[in-house]
Amino acid sequence: MDDDRLKPEEREVIDRNRWFSSLSPALRHDILRRAFVKRFKHGEPLSLRGDPPRQWAACLQGAVRIGSTTASGKAITLTYVEPGIWFGDISVFDGKPNTHDAHAHGKTAVLYVARQDFLDILEAHPELHGALMRLQASRVRMLFRLIEDFNLLSLRARVAKQLMYLMRGPGAPGNASDPATSIRLQLSQQELAQLLGASRQPVNMELKAMEHEGVIRIEFSAVMVLDKGALGRIANSEA
Repeated sequence: MDDDRLKPEEREVIDRNRWFSSLSPALRHDILRRAFVKRFKHGEPLSLRGDPPRQWAACLQGAVRIGSTTASGKAITLTYVEPGIWFGDISVFDGKPNTHDAHAHGKTAVLYVARQDFLDILEAHPELHGALMRLQASRVRMLFRLIEDFNLLSLRARVAKQLMYLMRGPGAPGNASDPATSIRLQLSQQELAQLLGASRQPVNMELKAMEHEGVIRIEFSAVMVLDKGALGRIANSEA
């Protein structure tokens, strides 16, 4: 582990988050003064399904893979938590065991607030109750969209929609006017397939087709989106 201090560039990541920046200065100060940083190597577990709730967390660097493994050994990926995003509040709220596994994806830094500190902050700042309700509501809306996409969209449209999300996500660099955008979150085709609940080969075929059409370019460590408009049309073409 490296030192547990919050670096200036990591503080900027937290402050840029729209949800966190909407909190009052007093609440933000109280959260950060109680927080500490832990650093992880790629693949290292942060917590496992069934662990008791210990900490509320925010990703500072890298990403956190949230998922589980079936009895047969199949890996399931629900999401990747990118820099600036808070997570882990379900278990610290209700006191029940963690719902899923969390592993570092790449070199990862995470900001933690111990559960008792989290509960103390909740008591001292009633504002946080409403803020967390809004945060949970946004997650539920996203979950409903994912369920709808899985049932209504073709794999081609789902792959395109996932690439659009990754392109516009918290870890994505650049701006909307750039002619091409590199997706910074480095996922193998197997990892992308797990995220989509699909097999690697069909996902590979869809990516190759989009590359042939000039929509994307597949690079060694990233996917470059060359035509955002075309990607959006694919994502919305089938429902």
